[in-house]
Amino acid sequence: MNGHEHTRLTCVRWVCGADSGHFRYCVVHFGDSIALDMSAKAVGLKGSEGRLWKLIEERSRPGADRDALDRRIFDLFGEQWSVMFTDLSGFSRHVEKFGIIHFLQVIHESHKILMPIIEEHDGLLIKVEGDSLLLLFRRPERAVECAVKMQEACGAYNEQRPPEEQVLLCVGIGYGQLLRIGDSDVWGREVNAASKLGEDTARSHEILLTQSAKQAAESYITHQFEDVGHSFEESQRIYRLV
Repeated sequence: MNGHEHTRLTCVRWVCGADSGHFRYCVVHFGDSIALDMSAKAVGLKGSEGRLWKLIEERSRPGADRDALDRRIFDLFGEQWSVMFTDLSGFSRHVEKFGIIHFLQVIHESHKILMPIIEEHDGLLIKVEGDSLLLLFRRPERAVECAVKMQEACGAYNEQRPPEEQVLLCVGIGYGQLLRIGDSDVWGREVNAASKLGEDTARSHEILLTQSAKQAAESYITHQFEDVGHSFEESQRIYRLV
């Protein structure tokens, strides 16, 4: 054994605490490569966005069995959730008049108001995008209860503030099967619908629900609903919580 080999072996003894010997050195040396390979494979088995898009890539190939791949995707990522989008009314108007820093303060204050209520109602925060929140609730009635408390808290806060500092909350709620990619993103028809309601349709202080969300929640809560017409899908109705 030359000096170079002895140095390497001593290093291995220090790491693994084993007796010296060529056999033990080889096990550790190749074990490192195996561990790295297994670690990479383990990452590939997680419910990650990369794994979803790998299956989507397979689905896009000529001759792919799309039905089978769709089943695999929903088996891996499909879940039943109530989804909520919140938005703050008056963004463009307030930014133009008071500047972006002023509106960032309003966003900051809204988070201080809303986050504890979301936690109390077992909501999961998936995304924060500007003045909007994307949230998940396992039970639709909890989403509705949370939205009501959020609006009440914003109303109480606004009583003590001038108009330009008020938190004017808009809420859209959907319910149904969606694709949940860990804690990073969700996809689905009810996700799109809730986004439309919360960010585009609802006025300040309003809580709007998709037809699916209303039907799933109404037997568990005492609040009434008002039919406000068709959604962007003609077959679906929109309901306002009153």
